[in-house]
Amino acid sequence: MILRELFIFVAAFAAFASAVAAYLAAFHGEASLKEVLSTAFAAVIGLYAGRYLERRLAHGRS
Repeated sequence: MILRELFIFVAAFAAFASAVAAYLAAFHGEASLKEVLSTAFAAVIGLYAGRYLERRLAHGRS
């Protein structure tokens, strides 16, 4: 279970980081490592908050 969560975290972080880097490179001409990592981290936090909320609502807890 913990290994699965770790895999989801790493995969989501990599996906968000590559998407942010591609966007910044395409539309702004440069992509700083700080912007890419901080935005990807914020997106992963949002992903986990959404997963937590979805699990609580699925079990009838609010």
